[in-house]
Amino acid sequence: MNEIPLSALFIILGLLIVLSGFFSSSETALMTLNRYRLRHLAKAGHRSARLAARLLERPDRLIGVILLGNNFVNILAASLATVIALRLYGEGAIGAASLLLTLVILIFAEVAPKTFAALHPERLAFPFSWPLAGLLKVLYPIVWMTNGIANQLLKLTGVDIEHRGAESLSREELRTVVNEAGSMIPRRHQKMLLNILDLEKATVEDIMVPRSEIVGIDLEDSWEDIVSQLGNSQHTRIPIYRGSIDDVLGVLHMRKVIPDLIKGKLDREQLEARMKAPYFVPEGTRLHTQLMNFQRSKRRIGMVVDEYGDIMGLVTLEDILEEIVGEFTTDPAAGSRHLRPQEDGSYLAQGGISVRELNRVLDWRLPTDGPKTLNGLVLEHLQAIPEPGTSVKIHGYPVTIVQTQDNKVKTAEIRPTPRGKQRKVS
Repeated sequence: MNEIPLSALFIILGLLIVLSGFFSSSETALMTLNRYRLRHLAKAGHRSARLAARLLERPDRLIGVILLGNNFVNILAASLATVIALRLYGEGAIGAASLLLTLVILIFAEVAPKTFAALHPERLAFPFSWPLAGLLKVLYPIVWMTNGIANQLLKLTGVDIEHRGAESLSREELRTVVNEAGSMIPRRHQKMLLNILDLEKATVEDIMVPRSEIVGIDLEDSWEDIVSQLGNSQHTRIPIYRGSIDDVLGVLHMRKVIPDLIKGKLDREQLEARMKAPYFVPEGTRLHTQLMNFQRSKRRIGMVVDEYGDIMGLVTLEDILEEIVGEFTTDPAAGSRHLRPQEDGSYLAQGGISVRELNRVLDWRLPTDGPKTLNGLVLEHLQAIPEPGTSVKIHGYPVTIVQTQDNKVKTAEIRPTPRGKQRKVS
């Protein structure tokens, strides 16, 4: 060692510090890689991503070869620094040399490389995977032995290295990923993805047309009234019943009767012959389940029934799709069948509008685990049937009762954001 020039020793020491930084940064880079992006790149044929993915399949071996190399170069650097200190200043400089080397390694081989690797993991992990894979092959016997001892110690504490938990995202974790996607996913697409996740929490009662608002044709009406209803219908599919909606007979697609209706050739027998058998949906059915049921049964409309078989309301495929993509109009609020914008910026809402529709159209945050409609929210808050002109704040949103009918709120004026002084009733 005394024959080696000091300049050569300093060069070797510098190379060892660089190698130490290599091992430190490669560990951080590989361990902080986005696993889902890594899988995507590996499936797309990225060679370095495939190699990194293979290394990460056995993190114990990867960490073993990294730590083996890192400790070897650090110990060798410490020994070399001691030799340099002895040759320059004697034994009294060994302590100072150790302190100086510790600071150098800490800054240049640990903190700086690891910080850079944490900020740019792919830039380091992919190219560094190749030399690490080569080292793993060369040093495999030593890595295997050290990992074997370490794994046995882990088993004594109840940790089984062979059975790692599956890397899967919960619904809330996936929601966080979508929200933090930023510009990678357009905001509208983010909202659609989040709405799909919300389908698991909502049921058909949250979006159904209430029983009292179902528009259908009663076969006990006069034929003139039936023809008038058909001619003025705003719906493509109409429930057909006899006497009461509980005795629903089927669903009529207007396309099947329009030609004969125009020609005046339609009669009761043809009307009944062309309707389709009703499709019933049990209450409590989750929206994502009902979406699949509609697709499987090739239906677009269903009658929601309770445990006694009584009709509670009507749900359509379009209602579920609107929960995902929003209203099928240029102006969502203008397109809502229960909500009409006013010139002063307020909205005139029907009492039967669902809470979910209010949240979706106006971007509100009303709770959906209680009453399902605006009427239900008002009645729950007031504990009484309100008089027209009554104003109330529900979860911070001003609502003014415009019209009541029987025992319910028929229409109300609402504002997207509170403004002006409202008389709060509680």
